Amino acid sequence: MHTVRVWDLPTRVFHWLLALSVVGMVITAKLGGNWMLWHLRLGHVVLALLLFRLAWGLVGGHWSRFTTFIYSPTTLLRYLRGQAPVHHRVGHSPLGALAVFALLGALLLQVATGLGSDDEIAFVGPLVRYLDGSTVAQATAYHKHLGQWLVLALVALHLLAIAVYQWGRRQDLIGPMLHGDKPVADAALPSSHDGTGQRLLAVLLALMSAAAAYLVHALGSA
Repeated sequence: MHTVRVWDLPTRVFHWLLALSVVGMVITAKLGGNWMLWHLRLGHVVLALLLFRLAWGLVGGHWSRFTTFIYSPTTLLRYLRGQAPVHHRVGHSPLGALAVFALLGALLLQVATGLGSDDEIAFVGPLVRYLDGSTVAQATAYHKHLGQWLVLALVALHLLAIAVYQWGRRQDLIGPMLHGDKPVADAALPSSHDGTGQRLLAVLLALMSAAAAYLVHALGSA
């Protein structure tokens, strides 16, 4: 077997920070009260992480780039029939890619509506002052109800899929997201670049993403 660096360090750090932040957001939302301040802060962390992932999807390691896991409907059907080539099972599979894009989209929408939400009790998003009452009401309703349950459903589906592949199909998905490497039969498959230069680029993009999230936060007190 040939070892391939599938997930570079920035991708792995992003993954686990996003997981922890989403769990924290769910917990603080349920606790309410003064915890909503932390809910807002974690929302900005998630915004920064998502901005980073969008940028990293363009310039990151090979298997983290969107171009490597944007599949056609025909490719998806072949995968479901068990006809996928080996490289479709290294990074995100066609089915896994759908889940990734769905979760990223749902989280972006959840953060966006949270920034424009006002529960009239303990939480006012930083963009509320720039929106009309009707838009704020719609954003708040979506964020508190449909959006919340959509994110939870996609997370649950994600965890279920991991369990099925990890223990049902004996395909290790957790290990590579911890140490980055995956054994493959095809020695011609490329590894993701994960050297010092790549990591410094990731730090730069992370700082820029954090700055953008902070500017959004600052709009609320401008």
